[in-house]
Amino acid sequence: MATIGFIGLGVMGYPMAGHLQQAGNSVTVYNRTTEKAAAWVAEYGGAQAETPREAAAGADIVITIVGADNDVRAVVFGDDGALEGMKEGAVLIDHTTASADLARVLHATCKQRGFGFVDAPVSGGEAGAQNGKLTVMCGGDQEDFDAVASVIEPFAVAVTRIGGAGSGQLCKMVNQLSIAGLLQGLSEGIALGMKAGLDMEIVLDVISKGAAGSWQMDNRGSTMVADEFDFGFAVDWMRKDLRIAIDQAHSLGASVPVGALVDQLYAQIQAQGGNRWDTSSLIRLL
Repeated sequence: MATIGFIGLGVMGYPMAGHLQQAGNSVTVYNRTTEKAAAWVAEYGGAQAETPREAAAGADIVITIVGADNDVRAVVFGDDGALEGMKEGAVLIDHTTASADLARVLHATCKQRGFGFVDAPVSGGEAGAQNGKLTVMCGGDQEDFDAVASVIEPFAVAVTRIGGAGSGQLCKMVNQLSIAGLLQGLSEGIALGMKAGLDMEIVLDVISKGAAGSWQMDNRGSTMVADEFDFGFAVDWMRKDLRIAIDQAHSLGASVPVGALVDQLYAQIQAQGGNRWDTSSLIRLL
């Protein structure tokens, strides 16, 4: 069992921190909205910190899961940042979906100061966080990964080291680009079937057993047919992730035309007020 400083109690972080506390770890949480941290302590126990530095003080492992690159920088660096509270030998894990460049900066900074670092974005959405069934994609040194992998297992079905620093973030980019293409193809297929007058529940049941089957089809096909999108992974979050992936692709000279197209389709969803709709709402455009 470990002493953990947990920074960021959004829709993902709140249940993830809860799983860690319930597993017997000693968790101290920090959240920018203090009422959210107080509610977490009331539900799970543990302790509440006033700053990221305080949350990190004395911890074996410090975990961040916030919005984007700038949010990570805000809670890690500075006089009240987590790095100022960490003890020698502690490991910083960033579960935020952020850039690989930032992951490499964090890795270098932590190493200079005697800390470990693992970039570890997750996949599985809010339901995966609540049910402890996230996939965790890790980048960093083997020794740092070995030190934390078993600790974060309470909220994961898979914790895998991909490679060196930044590899976890790069893997998440591959993940998000793949999801975007799957959802657009699924949207087009379902829209065609509906316009043709097919019973789409039967169609989805049949094709899910063949080569077209996917997590998106199994978990979103029926709700797409029912025009239900008030749940799941928000369009705003997916656009943030896709911009990271597209920018990285451009820097590497990789071509991602479908990813760029779907990003623009999500912009149309946002223009319709669908910022918080699930990513499967692409079908609304069809």
